[in-house]
Parts: sequence; structure tokens; C-alpha cells
Amino acid sequence: MTDTLALIPAGIDTYSQPIVYMNEDCHICRSEGFAAQARVRIDLEGRWIIATLNVVGRGSWLGVDQAALSASAWQALGAREGDKAMFSHPEPAASASVIRAKAYGGRLDQAGFAAVVRDTLDNRLSDLDLAAFITACAGDRLDEAETVALTRAMKDAGQTLDWGERTVLDKHCVGGLPGNRTTPIVVAIVAAAGHLIPKTSSRAITSPAGTADTMEVMAPVALDATALRRVVEAEGGCIVWGGGLALSPADDHFIRVERPLDFDSTGQLVASVLSKKAAAGATHVLIDMPVGPTAKVRSMAAAEALGARLSSVGKAMGLNLALHVSDGVAPVGRGIGPALEALDVLAVLRRAPGAPVDLRERALDLAGHLLDLAPGTVAGQGRGRAQAVLDSGAAEAKFLAICAAQGGFREPGTAAQRIEIDAPHAGVLMAVDNRRIARIAKLAGAPRQKSAGIRLLTQIGDRVEKGQPLYELHAETPGELAYALSYAESQTDVITLSESVP
Repeated sequence: MTDTLALIPAGIDTYSQPIVYMNEDCHICRSEGFAAQARVRIDLEGRWIIATLNVVGRGSWLGVDQAALSASAWQALGAREGDKAMFSHPEPAASASVIRAKAYGGRLDQAGFAAVVRDTLDNRLSDLDLAAFITACAGDRLDEAETVALTRAMKDAGQTLDWGERTVLDKHCVGGLPGNRTTPIVVAIVAAAGHLIPKTSSRAITSPAGTADTMEVMAPVALDATALRRVVEAEGGCIVWGGGLALSPADDHFIRVERPLDFDSTGQLVASVLSKKAAAGATHVLIDMPVGPTAKVRSMAAAEALGARLSSVGKAMGLNLALHVSDGVAPVGRGIGPALEALDVLAVLRRAPGAPVDLRERALDLAGHLLDLAPGTVAGQGRGRAQAVLDSGAAEAKFLAICAAQGGFREPGTAAQRIEIDAPHAGVLMAVDNRRIARIAKLAGAPRQKSAGIRLLTQIGDRVEKGQPLYELHAETPGELAYALSYAESQTDVITLSESVP
């Protein structure tokens, strides 16, 4: 009998949560008193992680002398099959008392938030601990000072990018609007205009596509800091996945727990956004806030509250921050899903006759506003300059150069399976439910299946006839298409039409 177990990969994706699987008859499991959901420290050749235990029944696939690790645990530990590791109870998380204090209404300083962030990154906190922390901070339970402290703690825990004394422009959309893929267009315009814009973006969390998902259809996005700097120094901009750069890395852990809780927290949203902007080295940041009844920000009152907190925290973080309130009533562009959104982006950059006008105009508005933020510019001239850069083809050329520098451009693919959803009666298209149309696109396979999603065939204000196609479902397999179609047919108010017209 030894005090070690042989490690094997479980082949199970648990996202960023390290999980260890042990047989209930394992001698270490018994002697240490490990039970399901226990926190277990695993030591291997000077490296260690803390994982959550899942217990496997006797006579199953896992031997009593083995321990299986989830994909994230395997990678974090740097394990190789056959390695033997030691298992023990970890020291209690230092931040447990901090979380308890916040749960009982206490105010936290930066040291308290830093302790929570540090223990989160070391996986010393269970999902229950994190859920308690997120709940204690939800709603309006983080004041302005606490939001600043949390933002700084999240930024300081990860890597930061330093661009010297140069002006660094950046933009962010708070989300909730399907198809609103302005970032690649804005980056191309701003970089072509001679400014620095190293854009780090996220993959989809609850949406059918994030900017990184859409960009990945056209070029590699998983760049490290060295490669990112090389691209930006050569082309003035980039569009890469921020998850590979460890910028505010605790945010991914918080989001993983926030998502099923479905809590709205102004403080946590602000800390999430601005910690990453500050870590990326931005000096001037534009925040786009789409407002609409089915967007993330549902009213002007909510937009004003969020904007006020963003502005105050941005100032405390040393950022020159501007706000842009936009229409969030309906999806933007025609495509919803990575490849379909990429096609829209390319159509705008290529000045194609059928390019979605709403996406083009939004991108020009944002690019113009961002150009106006740059020092030495004349206020109000940015929009005209942005349009000139786009119309001349300079933005298209810059986008292709950025793609080449990131590893090479490729044209988006198309889905093999398609079906149209028709209007049940004649009328005028009055509204689109952003959340439900996004859910249909996800059920079709987006964003994991890059060509899956929805192609909108009508817009608000259009008059349609009975039986006229409203939108087209795209999927890569018949099963995914049928799954999405079943939900779409059960939702009669995804797209609202007026009463029949003559």
C-alpha cells in the first residue's frame, strides 16, 4: 500500500473547474475520509492543484489505485499518464471569513477582495463558496468604493500589457444584442486610421457567438502576449481571444458560477469589463450600451445607473472612458452565429451591395466616437473620417493584414442543413425577442458549431405576406436542425407581426 495514486485523464470537460475522480474503495479515499464534493489537494513533482472530488462506485471504470482528472485539472497540474501523485486535505481558504463577512452585509476593502481572487485562482474555493460570494455582491450590494477595489484586485491578479506612453484605444459592448458584431470593423477602421487598438475579446458565455468565436472563423485568435505584441506593432491592432492571455483571470471563474445563478450585478459587471481593459493597457475606452426590452440593459434608467458606475470606476482606474447608448430593440445585421456574423462583417468591409446597413452604421458610429477620443483630434470629425477609411477600402485591407499577421485569413464556411421559418400571417414586423432568437441559434449548434445559427430575412418595419420566410435556421447536422426547429415552432412570439394587413 502506498500514499500515491496513478493519474489518468478522465477525458471529461468541466470547463475551468478542476475535478478529480476516485474509487470509493480507494485506500486514500478511506483513510483521509474524503467524501463526494470534498476539496482535495493533489501534489505532483513540486506542482499542486486543488480539485473537487467526485466519487466513482466500486466495480466501475476506475481502479482503486487510480485517480482520474478532468481536462482542466490535467492541464493545470501538467500531468502525464502514469504519473503518481499525493493526495491530502488542503488548508482552509483564507478568504472564507471574508466571504462570510460580506454575506452578512459587511464592506470589503481591496485586501479582502484580493484574498477572494487569490483563493479563486488557486481553486481553494468551492462552487458553493463562489456562489455565496457572488450572491453577497449581487444587485446593489457593491458600492462604488468596493467596485473600484474589486476591479483593482481582479486586474492585479493577472498579466498586464504595457504599451509605454502611447495612446491605446479600446471598445466594449455590454452585450445582449445578437449579431451586433461591430468590433472587427471598428478595429480595422481605427487601426487603418493610424491608431493603436489591441483588442482582446471573449468567447460566447450565454450568446450564440462572442467576438472571439466570430473572428476565429476568419483567423487564429489564441495568441500569447508575445504574438499579440508582434501583431499590434506590425499592424496597429488585433482581435484575439483574451482567455489565453490571463488578463483578469478570476473573471472566468466568477462568470462560470454567475451564469446559472442569472444574477444582475452592476458592480460585478463593471469590475469584469474594466479590469480587463486596464490589464490590456487601454488608455481610452468606449463602452457601447444597447438598450431595449429584451437586451441586457432594458431601460434608460438602468443604462444611466450602469453608465455612472462605469464612469466613476473608469476614472479611478485611470481610464479615459466614454459611453455610447445605442438601440437594443432587435438583432443587428443578418447573421446570428460565428460564421454567419463573419459573413456580415466581411460584407461591410468589402462594401458589398447587400451588406447589412444597420451593422455598417453602428460600426461607423462607434469607430467615429472612438476616433474622437484620441488626443489631438477635433471633436465631431471622427465619424466622417471613419466613413472615409471604410469607403476607400483601407479598412478592408487593414483587416486582411491583421488576419495575416495573426496566422492567416480564411473565408467563413456555410452550414449543410437549412430550413426557413415562415410568417404565420401577413403583417408588419414589429419586434424581435433578442433572448429567444439567440436561444434558437444556440439550439442549432452555435457557437460550438461555427456555421450554425440564424440568418434573418426580414427587419423591423418590413411588411411580410403569409408564408414569407422570416428567418432561416442553419445547422451542421439534421439532429441539431430538428432540435432548434422544434423550439422555434413552439415559440409564437419570437418575432411579433402586426395584425393582418390588406
